[in-house]
Amino acid sequence: MAGRDIIMATQEELKRLNVIHKVLDKSITQIEAAGILDLTDRHIRRMAARIAKEGDKGIAHRLRGKTAHNRTLDKVKTKALNLCKNIYEGFSPTLASEKLFERDKIKVSRELLRTWFIKEHIAYASRKARPHRNWRERKTHYGQMVQADGSHHDWFEGRGPWCVLMGQIDDATSKVSAEFHDYEGTLPFMASFKSYIEAKGIPISVYIDRHTTYKSNKKPSIEDELEDKEPLTQVGRALKELGVDVIFAHSAQAKGRVERLFRTFQDRLVKEMRLRKIRSIEEANAFLRGYLPIYNKRFSVPAVKSADLHRPLPKGIDLDRILCKRTEHTLRNDWTVAHDKKLYQVENNIKAKKVTMEERTDGSMLIWHKNMALKFKEVTKRPQKIIEAPKSRLSTRAHMPPKDHPWHSFRFGSSEKEEALVGAL
Repeated sequence: MAGRDIIMATQEELKRLNVIHKVLDKSITQIEAAGILDLTDRHIRRMAARIAKEGDKGIAHRLRGKTAHNRTLDKVKTKALNLCKNIYEGFSPTLASEKLFERDKIKVSRELLRTWFIKEHIAYASRKARPHRNWRERKTHYGQMVQADGSHHDWFEGRGPWCVLMGQIDDATSKVSAEFHDYEGTLPFMASFKSYIEAKGIPISVYIDRHTTYKSNKKPSIEDELEDKEPLTQVGRALKELGVDVIFAHSAQAKGRVERLFRTFQDRLVKEMRLRKIRSIEEANAFLRGYLPIYNKRFSVPAVKSADLHRPLPKGIDLDRILCKRTEHTLRNDWTVAHDKKLYQVENNIKAKKVTMEERTDGSMLIWHKNMALKFKEVTKRPQKIIEAPKSRLSTRAHMPPKDHPWHSFRFGSSEKEEALVGAL
């Protein structure tokens, strides 16, 4: 072997070289070699001719060691990495590749970016291994089931307040509807669900978790037990009036589609809003109105069956009267109603024991009695109680006789003093 060139070859190439030598030695035929290597006999002839002419180094690919014609220029790589370390800090290779092309006109594949990130030790969030779970088949129709939930997160990365993204995703198509709200509760859910109904219609069912906003933990009353009813939350009552079936999930993984949506949004949506310097709920909701149609067009899938099961809202139904927080209160003798630590004066002269307070999604409030909206105003200054002045100290204090009065001697109970008192009297 002394004096011979060292050939760098892969194990696959060494295997081919060994077979080609058998062909050159005429130990096997070219057709037999083609069957062994799973190649065409034409390729075997070409390889045998090159090795016979160039020697063993002819087995190596001709492009080995040469610069690729589509190699990314060093200045493009440097610019892309600088952007990923600064403006696109924390972006995954997939999202960074999209933003580099969309905003900076730099076309770099995500796998090439991933290789650069590993070499440059650029950190980014990656998916963790998940435990095994049984897969549930999608619903077959659009509008057959909607998964709904809220996601608490620092959506503005410190530029604005913490808030909640109330989202709905169709189980059959993965089409998304979402709104930002201050908190996760009854009115935020109703407001986001109202927007969903106005845009798409009433779905057949809603898949939600067992949060106290959605499922009541109260024990059924005697009347409920007699009528075989379960206590309902305000959300449950509203969905029942709309004819929407409620399905409660026993775990977060059961409604995995909406949970994965929130993980995606906590990565992609947060970074999109960072690039646009969004810092308030109003700005974020305005951005969503333009972002979600693009997102749905890219990531939604066609339903198995084409029929849309969303029902249009029937005419004559006031959606605001259903999607509201409804509470029954006693009407006092002075026509006032106490609600949420506030006092309201009803201006209508009615005879009623009970009235219904409605808190609506737009922040307004109404008082109803027998389908009649009552006029009222908040009592901002309550009348103060009249406190009687205390009686004078002299009038309430017991009379004390002077020191030389016989009473002082009598109250000690001695016999001599008693006799002295009797003599004095």
